[in-house]
Amino acid sequence: MTTAQQQINDFATEQLETALRFARISIDAAERIVKLQVETAKNTFEDSARNAKQFVTVKDAQAAFAAQQKISEATLENSMAYSRSLYEIASQAQTEFSKLIDERSVYFNKNVVSGLDRFVKSAPAGSDAAVAAVKSTVQATAAAVDSMTKAAKQVAEFADASVKAASTATADAVKTAAKKTNGTSSTAQ
Repeated sequence: MTTAQQQINDFATEQLETALRFARISIDAAERIVKLQVETAKNTFEDSARNAKQFVTVKDAQAAFAAQQKISEATLENSMAYSRSLYEIASQAQTEFSKLIDERSVYFNKNVVSGLDRFVKSAPAGSDAAVAAVKSTVQATAAAVDSMTKAAKQVAEFADASVKAASTATADAVKTAAKKTNGTSSTAQ
């Protein structure tokens, strides 16, 4: 097999491995989402059955209101937990995709530069300036991609922190509102 054939074969193998890794990441994330959905459905069914039994035993409007308040709080907390879990799965998959893309980008740039180096050895005299310009462009592009990747990671980290802070603040606000409502309904008796 010639060197060119071997390089094409290596390239095809690497692309196949990249596609398989991409598919594995996608399938793993989908599997975790389905598992989360099944667990959530089971828990929701159990909670609904428990809540229905609780309402059957309610004797007055005040008890019904208190039970409804507890159910609403639990439902909101469960919804937020589901959303956080879903966000974590998506965030982890995005991180893995970014890592894969970074690896492939670094590998591609390295191969372009090494290919240019091989070309220089067999290039006609006077083409050094053109090859140097192309190398410089490839390196500048790699640096720009690296900067954008770092910026995207920072944005993702900021978004992650913001989502976590917002969900915590929402949960705290709901609990505070529930306490105020329960306090108001208790004093109204």
